[in-house]
Amino acid sequence: MTQNYLPPRIHLLAKPTGAICNLACSYCFFLAKEALYSGSRFRMSDEVLENYIQQLITAHRSSQVTVAWQGGEPTLMGIDFYQRAIKLQEKYRKPGMVFENTMQTNGTLLDDEWCRFFKENNFLIGISIDGPRELHNAYRVDKKGEGTFDRVMQGLRLLQKHDVKYNVLTTVNRVNADYPLEVYRFLRDEAGTDWIQFIPVVERINEEGHTLYQRGKTVSDRSVQPEQLGSFLSLIFDEWVRNDVGKIFVQTFEASARKWLGLPSGMCVFEETCGIGLVLEHNGDLYSCDHFVEPEYLLGNIMKKEISELAAAEKQYRFGQDKRDSLPHVCRECKVLFACQGECPKNRFLTTSAGENGLNYLCKGWKAFFQHIDFPMQIMTGLIRRGYPALEVMRVMVLEDAFSQAGRNDPCPCGSGRKFKRCHGTRKKERSI
Repeated sequence: MTQNYLPPRIHLLAKPTGAICNLACSYCFFLAKEALYSGSRFRMSDEVLENYIQQLITAHRSSQVTVAWQGGEPTLMGIDFYQRAIKLQEKYRKPGMVFENTMQTNGTLLDDEWCRFFKENNFLIGISIDGPRELHNAYRVDKKGEGTFDRVMQGLRLLQKHDVKYNVLTTVNRVNADYPLEVYRFLRDEAGTDWIQFIPVVERINEEGHTLYQRGKTVSDRSVQPEQLGSFLSLIFDEWVRNDVGKIFVQTFEASARKWLGLPSGMCVFEETCGIGLVLEHNGDLYSCDHFVEPEYLLGNIMKKEISELAAAEKQYRFGQDKRDSLPHVCRECKVLFACQGECPKNRFLTTSAGENGLNYLCKGWKAFFQHIDFPMQIMTGLIRRGYPALEVMRVMVLEDAFSQAGRNDPCPCGSGRKFKRCHGTRKKERSI
């Protein structure tokens, strides 16, 4: 019966070094997880590694398998560890099975040898950069409290030198959220990336001032404020939708377009239910989610039970369904529910005006953003449905801007030769969800 709960593909983040990292980023929610494994060496053994690869392959009923490495800092394991992982993938590969190895790294330990290995084995690398030097160094510091910008940029340039596939992960925090265009233009023009993830920082603090578990109804002063997030994303979207569609891929914007098309977003936070993104600790412990590595959400250990059995368990199924079932009434009636779906459960710790628990801390920000992008999203998805490329939206938005700036007696931007007031100026439409 439990097999009914097992999806064709499982996305599992493996953390071979656990929470151990060579940096000490101020907002990192995972560094505190070291306390869960007191006395551990925090290095995945070859026995756990082989069981992980074999079980991951067995659990898949799909030919596409993503092997995702994260941390802490996964490069601390050394190249030899990942060479063994590649050999194990070949050893247990099913006929026709295709692997994609991904790694999220801070980039500071990369060198030519690492990058040659990534290129030869077709790795997709995520590298963490929070914007230009001053904004990046605000929180992304080493053990001495010193900024890491130069070392991260050196790592990025090595990835580019070796033509390694990569994307950039940028946290949106209390500092850089006030500089959206500076962050975006830096990533686009100076860092030279064409694929960006924006991840909001929300650090919950319990009554004792700790952040180890997802408890408490207050946040740290590093956490992005809801209104900040909404403004940050909206201002970047305005630049992107007029200049960069089809050239720069912003995960949140791509996911939103899919939602406006009635498709799955590709991001767990915007889906109705969750529970298919599990986390494997260095010792084989399997948890429900990267943001819930704590005893309550421990499913078991893969050295005692198979991944397929743990992932298909009633406990994990209920964890995923609770995302939908625990939505407050106000969310169920919200006009942007189709896009938001209550966002991530880890951020649902506020109380609604009616006294219901479970309102998302970022609600105001997400709602403002989705309302802001509704009109251009309707244009873009309308073009796509009619067989036109999405990038045509940029031309339409340029015209829309011209219409909005035209005076009553100016020539109409459409080129009709008539005054604006006698042409498109007569048609003002409501543009809100």
